[in-house]
Amino acid sequence: MSAPRLINPEQEFQRYRRRLQVAGICAGLALAGLFARFFWLQVVQFDHYHALAESNRIALVPAPPPRGVIYDRRNVVLAHNYSAYTLEIVPDQVERLEDTLAGLAEIVAISPGDLRRFRKLLAERRDFESIPIRNQLSEEEAARFAVNRYRFPGVEVKARQFRHYPFADSFAHVVGYIGRINQKDQEQLREDGLFANYRGTDHIGKLGIEARYERWLHGRTGFEKVETDSGGRAVRLLSRKAPVPGYNIYLHLDSELQQIAEKVFGDYRGALVALDPRNGGVLALVSKPGFDPNLFVDGIDVPTWRELNESPDRPLVNRALRGVYPPGSTIKQFMGLAGLELGLRRPGDTIVDPGYFSLPGSTHRYRDWKKEGHGIVDLKKSIAQSCDTYYYILAHQMGIERMAEFLGRFGFGVRTGIDLDGELAGLMPTPEWKRARFNQPWYAGETVIAGIGQGYMLATPLQLAVATMALANDGVRYQPQMIRAWREPVSGRLAYAAPRELGRIPLSSEHLRVIKQAMVEVMQPGGTAARAGAGAPYSFAGKTGTAQVIGIRQGARYDESRIAARHRDHALFVGFAPVEDPRIVVAVMVENGGSGSGTAAPIARKVIDYWLLGKLPGVYAPEEPTPGVRAEDEPDHDEPAAAAESAAAAATAPEGETQR
Repeated sequence: MSAPRLINPEQEFQRYRRRLQVAGICAGLALAGLFARFFWLQVVQFDHYHALAESNRIALVPAPPPRGVIYDRRNVVLAHNYSAYTLEIVPDQVERLEDTLAGLAEIVAISPGDLRRFRKLLAERRDFESIPIRNQLSEEEAARFAVNRYRFPGVEVKARQFRHYPFADSFAHVVGYIGRINQKDQEQLREDGLFANYRGTDHIGKLGIEARYERWLHGRTGFEKVETDSGGRAVRLLSRKAPVPGYNIYLHLDSELQQIAEKVFGDYRGALVALDPRNGGVLALVSKPGFDPNLFVDGIDVPTWRELNESPDRPLVNRALRGVYPPGSTIKQFMGLAGLELGLRRPGDTIVDPGYFSLPGSTHRYRDWKKEGHGIVDLKKSIAQSCDTYYYILAHQMGIERMAEFLGRFGFGVRTGIDLDGELAGLMPTPEWKRARFNQPWYAGETVIAGIGQGYMLATPLQLAVATMALANDGVRYQPQMIRAWREPVSGRLAYAAPRELGRIPLSSEHLRVIKQAMVEVMQPGGTAARAGAGAPYSFAGKTGTAQVIGIRQGARYDESRIAARHRDHALFVGFAPVEDPRIVVAVMVENGGSGSGTAAPIARKVIDYWLLGKLPGVYAPEEPTPGVRAEDEPDHDEPAAAAESAAAAATAPEGETQR
């Protein structure tokens, strides 16, 4: 058995003291760390954590601005806002979304379309926004939900503004429409630095004036500082920065003129453009058929979208800006002016028209619309009676390069610059263009048919109107404008848009006088549009045109009664009045309308009658050509030449467009 160990009290005391010192140091360090952390949170990071604490109590709620109203020139409302209740869900505050949707359906009517739209918006939503499950609740439905609100956390009724287009399809292609902001819109807003200004905004301009003047119409978003409870519900309003409404916009358009133009079109497809030649203001811009823009405001349903998008009538295409067609005989007055200006013709020079033209060394005949020919033809008669042979010869002598250069001065082949998006430039062909496009040389026969507005040459109805405006103005060209004025929302000041002069084409006054007189004779006895011009109490200058859609074999006759309706010729007309002081320029294109004299010219006459005389048209019945007999001013339906070139022109139409 070992002896017991002796305890050294002094040694034990020293060991105990060292332990106390280590523990004290550790406790001191811990207290110092805790104090430092308190100091960091309470002093250094005070502002940051104070803001976080306040954000749990105070919410900044965006207040979207009222969208600007769109008016016509007479202050008639074309697009405006109205308020209605919406039932909305904040998905982040809902635990069981499907159960919530099922419960809501027991209180208010929710259609399958509402559910499809909700799920689509759910996939596209931004972090801060609630999603509508049902729009435009009745007061009874809103009250019914209010009683049951406690059952649905994250669901609330809001008062929102909706856009309405009172004229439905009459102004669809001009005024356009707004639609839900999608991912592409968000990316563009971020790129433009405007994303913050769209907080709380659900819609954005998608087409027409609504899209082109989106920044003006939208306004500036305001904010409300709201105190909230633990459930995120607003308790009281602390402060408010009011939103700034969008600009109200006034257009050159005349709503009555627009509706009359659509009425006289009847069931035809096509386009009409009416301009004020004094400033370039667009008085009417019709594209038939149209569509109801109200369908797009809250998201169009799939069946309706498919019906519009797949319709053979293409109601979604703005034919005035995006419809490209061979201009046909409506370019003959420009060709005649080119002959005078280039020294290739004098007003009294004549040709003998046997009813056809052949290139030197060729037996192929480019036929005139009048089988037996026009006999002896001078410049005025060539325009008044639309003699094809005269312009076959002139085009061959002029050459495509000089033709393209001269017609280009009037805007053929380039965009007009109208303040609407989506305009196409048409096509003024040249040998260089054909080589680049098809890797083929230019042929003399292509120049011949270009002389009567066929072949590769394409123009929009708007281009024809702008070119005719330049002719009416003795060479002064204005950019066509939709916007006439705008009202600033804060000051209420009304500002007017100044006319935009594109330039002045240097032209001989004597040559212009000859061309204008020839266009007047178009509307008089012996002219191609004599029936449309009969009895006009004002001086009226015009030019008819007919553009082929399909070709007819050499030697065959054009028999409209044997041709499918969609393969019949397009009818065109351009004109202005009064000649001595033009106040309106009109371009009309009627798809498959037959002849310009029988269909397009009467439409233009009724539109001009209303504008100058206030005369309202009666029931419109377009003149029907006698089956099997060619109407005046029809093009040469020549299979080997003209039809082949038109087919090639169709290949130049942009993606999504079908050349008619």
